[in-house]
Amino acid sequence: MSGRILRFCFGICLLAMAACLPGTTMLHAAEGAAGKAPKAVIKTQLGDMEIVFFPDKAPNHVQNFIKLAKSGYYNGTIFHRVIPGFMIQGGDPNTKDPKKPETYGMGGPSEKLKAEFNDTPHRRGIVSMARTNDPNSAGSQFFIVVKDSNFLDGQYTVFGEVVKGMEVADKIVNLPRNARDLPTERVEITVAVE
Repeated sequence: MSGRILRFCFGICLLAMAACLPGTTMLHAAEGAAGKAPKAVIKTQLGDMEIVFFPDKAPNHVQNFIKLAKSGYYNGTIFHRVIPGFMIQGGDPNTKDPKKPETYGMGGPSEKLKAEFNDTPHRRGIVSMARTNDPNSAGSQFFIVVKDSNFLDGQYTVFGEVVKGMEVADKIVNLPRNARDLPTERVEITVAVE
């Protein structure tokens, strides 16, 4: 009996130690809650989502997103691609024009980012950068994972996590959509950096 208790206590100690290791997901969430990591709020008519960034995992992607957000680049864009059981995608400046939906998904800044693939898994709530087939082609488009999608791990750059408001992402992903996964309702965003 005492051997079982000892093993149990040892297991708890290991879990506690893992939670304190630098670079673990639990540490990121704790940093966000404590206000140490940079944050942003994506505001929509369906509610707000608070994101904490991972500058230690993807410094250039975090810096790029914050720079674009502070300049107002994302304001008035929409979530233009929603796939239930997978993710919602936004950040394309082309989506500011409701009369040109055929261009949605093709826009972005001229500067492209080099991939910063890291060991953070694409679990529910993760914010990652969209790109073309070229790993070094990310610009402004990002996606929020609504269901664990580990098949993306090591292929897309994870740079943040939604720490409040995932129910908003759930509302967005379940909106009626057309054959191109474009929601029939425009969900415009405004991004504020804290």
